[in-house]
Amino acid sequence: MTGEAYAGDIPPAEAWRLLSDSGPAQLVDVRTRPEWSFVGLPELSGLGKAPLLIEWQVYPEMAVDDAFVDRLSAALDGVGASREDPVLFLCRSGVRSRSAAIAATTAGWQRCLNVAGGFEGPLDPNGHRGQRDGWKAAGLPWKQT
Repeated sequence: MTGEAYAGDIPPAEAWRLLSDSGPAQLVDVRTRPEWSFVGLPELSGLGKAPLLIEWQVYPEMAVDDAFVDRLSAALDGVGASREDPVLFLCRSGVRSRSAAIAATTAGWQRCLNVAGGFEGPLDPNGHRGQRDGWKAAGLPWKQT
């Protein structure tokens, strides 16, 4: 542990390596349904995996889903994950996913990691995301749905 209430932050390229090298590692995308639909999703099919899509905050109210941990546990159990397997959390910029990693750790998942920079990263000088940091900027596979 890093002294935090979760296993820590990792850069997107390291997250990809962990997903590639560790069969049981899972990626949980905690963004909202509109983000998945209109912004895109990490593409993990080349690894024989798919991201688990579980909203941390439910659109449009953006209230934290009180059932998040239950939904997460059911999804991870459904793919055969154990409480010791790496679970990587991803959101737009790394803020919601950090909160989700903390909640999952509190619920007993032992290797919860936050993907730093998220899917799109921070705004660039032109006010656009996806160029400075995050999954997209790292050139990792993704798809528009």
